[in-house]
Amino acid sequence: MAGSLPLTKYHRIYLVLKQQLEEGLHAQGLPPEMELARQFGVGRVTVRYALKQLADEGLIIRTAGRGTRPTSRAEQAEQGKAVSASDHPAMRLGGLLGNIVQMSQALQIPAGAQVRKLVRTRSTSAGPVSFITSYLPADLVRGFSRADVARNPILELLETSGIELGRARQTVSAKQADAMVAEELEVTIGAALLSVRRLVFDVNNRPVQFLHGLYRPDRYEYQMELSQVGAIEAHVVPTEITP
Repeated sequence: MAGSLPLTKYHRIYLVLKQQLEEGLHAQGLPPEMELARQFGVGRVTVRYALKQLADEGLIIRTAGRGTRPTSRAEQAEQGKAVSASDHPAMRLGGLLGNIVQMSQALQIPAGAQVRKLVRTRSTSAGPVSFITSYLPADLVRGFSRADVARNPILELLETSGIELGRARQTVSAKQADAMVAEELEVTIGAALLSVRRLVFDVNNRPVQFLHGLYRPDRYEYQMELSQVGAIEAHVVPTEITP
């Protein structure tokens, strides 16, 4: 945007950590300053500024000798801070990754059952486009090799194995790039990415895949075609486009 100013390093780190806290990724406590400085490739002073802003907003509590932990929902409510939650726990990525019970609920499998995690980066001639993480019940993908997964879309593999795909629940939002994703997608830490979260079901309403895709908005476009069906309902046809 014309006239906009670049974010300072500490503010980029603040945005990423705030996002992670909202997703529940640091429920057991934040890493020490030195570890955060190493992850983000900055000095401890920069990390300290970011943590101070989070503390000033009541999002974390720092205790000498005991480290840094996120404030609880009750503590935030006492401070008068608005507390929000997703309508569907399966669509809250951070909480899903941080809590195996929520993962089991999302995929409707018993707690402790095996889940296969697949991570892929997609690129074009222009460079990296997306960083995609998928979770599937292990029994559905036991026969897939690394070569199969590398060459073919996951849903296509599921269909060839006999699974009839049905509906999907999806959210599209924005997300800041953390240190790992920033390196994979060749963007700066804190850069805005398009975030797509999708829970796919088969025709028997069994969840078969939970996907979270992070996309560079300068190299990826997501379109939907809307057409009227009846008096109220609308038919939505999503189209993913990469240049």
